[in-house]
Amino acid sequence: VQLVESGGGSVQNGGSLRLSCAVSGWTEMLGWFRQAPGMDREGVAVFYTGRHFTYYYDFAEGRFTISHDNAKNTLFLQMNSLKPEDTALYYCAATRTLLGGTQKFDPRSYDSWGQGTQVTVSS
Repeated sequence: VQLVESGGGSVQNGGSLRLSCAVSGWTEMLGWFRQAPGMDREGVAVFYTGRHFTYYYDFAEGRFTISHDNAKNTLFLQMNSLKPEDTALYYCAATRTLLGGTQKFDPRSYDSWGQGTQVTVSS
């Protein structure tokens, strides 16, 4: 599986960005993760390609929306009400394993990764 992200950039506090991830190949699950400087990579939102279930990490609930265009096999992350603490390198990830519980937000559970796209939010 190959993943290519796009759509990052710089916005002011309260702004919006939409990230895209072009996916080649079949996957069971797709996810967005992020990593700030000096921090561990953390889960943002995940999408189950079979049943279209979506799950969000606490900080993303209500502000971010994950979606998937099945025809184009492209994953999106719409991010609204962005805050400076959202500044990070955002990655798209995929797995062919059906994950549940805490595993679905564990980066170690995913075996394919994009190159990342930078999101910077200024105060």
